[in-house]
Amino acid sequence: MQSLIPWRRKKTVFKQDPAPSRLKYRMQRWMLTPGIRLGLRIGVPFCLVFALASAYLANEQRRDALNIFVSDLRQSIHDRPEFQVKLIAIDGAGADLADDIREVASLRFPVSSFEIDVDQIRDVIEKLDPVKSAAVRIRSGGVLQIDVVERDPVLVWRSRQGLALLDEAGIHVAELGRRSLHSDLPLIAGDGADAHVVEALKLFSTARPLGQRLRGLVRIGERRWDVVLDRGQRIMLPAESPVSALERVIAVSEVRDLLERDIAAVDMRLSARATVRMSETAVQEWWRIRQMNGGG
Repeated sequence: MQSLIPWRRKKTVFKQDPAPSRLKYRMQRWMLTPGIRLGLRIGVPFCLVFALASAYLANEQRRDALNIFVSDLRQSIHDRPEFQVKLIAIDGAGADLADDIREVASLRFPVSSFEIDVDQIRDVIEKLDPVKSAAVRIRSGGVLQIDVVERDPVLVWRSRQGLALLDEAGIHVAELGRRSLHSDLPLIAGDGADAHVVEALKLFSTARPLGQRLRGLVRIGERRWDVVLDRGQRIMLPAESPVSALERVIAVSEVRDLLERDIAAVDMRLSARATVRMSETAVQEWWRIRQMNGGG
């Protein structure tokens, strides 16, 4: 008996492979690399904007219009009242120094704060001899604030050019017209004395027991010191270890009244042997006494 169901030909069903092809896989991996992702996110927009800007600025009239717009915008910001500096305030300086600072700053008010170089002004001010340090800033209210620290003079230096004030580092502070203007400060003299202020201060400290008899220090031959006392007396110090040599002279003087005698100088240049030179009056008196004893 023949089957009532008609014969059907079997069909072969092929399922699609979900995996991408090798080329597509490599393209996907290449697109996921950091460099390509960065280029797509930043590089492509940048190139697009650059191309558009270049096309816009290719026209000379557009470039001129853009430059005028930027210049006007900058000028409008510069001229705003809140950015104008109208005053200068100087603290920590005397009247004469304040006038010098105003002169070297050379500012004409009002001036825009964008045109003020505070670092340059500070450098110019610190080049003034009396100024140790300076701070410059623009304060609210349109005020240029300058805070100055002046050098403190500790010595008077007498040179061939005249009198000058020096600070503890030997830096020139100001010219001095008369010694009486700073009679309270110790006096040094001689060429090159300003380069040895630290040593001079140590000698003055050591010579305090001499009191009012001390007149000052003189630099001899730019290599050593002489301590000058009243009555024309001198203590000639060596080039090496002058402080210890002065201490020995003061110690001997306190015990034997060496400096109270009629002597002209105490020579300590040879540390192993101190030499005492009598004054001219003492020498004449000594010769007179010797002649009298010889004649008797």
